[in-house]
Amino acid sequence: MKLFEKLLNPREIRKKLGLNQQEFWTKIGVTQSGGSRYESGRNMPKPVKELLRLVYVEDVDLSRVKKEDFDVIDYLKTIQPDLYKQLRKEAKSGKKGDGQ
Repeated sequence: MKLFEKLLNPREIRKKLGLNQQEFWTKIGVTQSGGSRYESGRNMPKPVKELLRLVYVEDVDLSRVKKEDFDVIDYLKTIQPDLYKQLRKEAKSGKKGDGQ
């Protein structure tokens, strides 16, 4: 088992968060019964693993993410890499820009 997969033990994450299966799995679009099977050892498809990582490890609120957000990120990374790095650094530190 890869270290990354070991870190993504859904049952452990769910219990640490104090969520029941319905609450935990619904947040990433998986039924409670499907989630129960994954927690019991059934292989999780790669897209489900990725959603699990994004929501519960990276703390991404999927309801707020739009395709346009990724378009802007890709544009900044390609056209303005220094600005992208600066904005990413400021976002991590919680600083507000001059335009606020």
